[in-house]
Amino acid sequence: MTEGKSGSAGGPLAPHPDLDRYYEGEAGRRRFLDSMFQAVAPHYDRLNGLVSLGTGHYYRRDALRRAGLAQGMVSLDVATGTGLVARAARTLVGPSGRVTGLDPNAGMLAQARAVGAPLVQGSAERLPFRSGSFDFVSMAYALRHVADLDGTFQEYFRVLKRGRTVLILEFSRPRSRLGLALGRIYLKKLVPWLARLRSGVPEAEVLMTYCWHTVEHCVPGELIEASLRRAGFEEVRRFGWFGVLVEYVGRTPLR
Repeated sequence: MTEGKSGSAGGPLAPHPDLDRYYEGEAGRRRFLDSMFQAVAPHYDRLNGLVSLGTGHYYRRDALRRAGLAQGMVSLDVATGTGLVARAARTLVGPSGRVTGLDPNAGMLAQARAVGAPLVQGSAERLPFRSGSFDFVSMAYALRHVADLDGTFQEYFRVLKRGRTVLILEFSRPRSRLGLALGRIYLKKLVPWLARLRSGVPEAEVLMTYCWHTVEHCVPGELIEASLRRAGFEEVRRFGWFGVLVEYVGRTPLR
């Protein structure tokens, strides 16, 4: 596998280098991801359960609550996939609030219809919403799939109202040798094999293996925090859990 650079001076800041064993160039990356997610969409919730060991529902809701999502808020869930985070968000905003899900993949959006939230097809780097439309923006485990971190965070900043919050849930490359070894065994070897076994589609195994490679080669958290600050976010914080989960939280200025 040959790897390109994760951005150049004045150019986009990619979350990880090009992974040439899977695609060639930015257009190839988009086609690869669209094809993989389209194929695994009907099985995605079960695959998510494999990765989270069945605890994802509780963690997603708790992370949203801790970041400040509350009754009556208008929230946007970017890269909503099958709507797992959007579903948790709806329980927090209640009937007086609203949650909108956005995703680039038609297959994922078809699965998310059951959530009962408004759904929009689009990309994180070019959000089809007016400035200052939302109280809260969330993104879960998809930051590694955008083309440009700076452009993505600028869009999040633009669509948020003043004094409002962005929450990004992601995986983090384990820092210890033991943690990295365990991650490789579980996320690189065991999860992809189980994904294919449970879904019956080879794309599930490929996608899970690819996701581990994006985690392993992802830019450091310090660069992600710096990108959030460049976009204008204040009070940027990073929380780590179990050596592999990470939360990024930022707030738009009140003035």
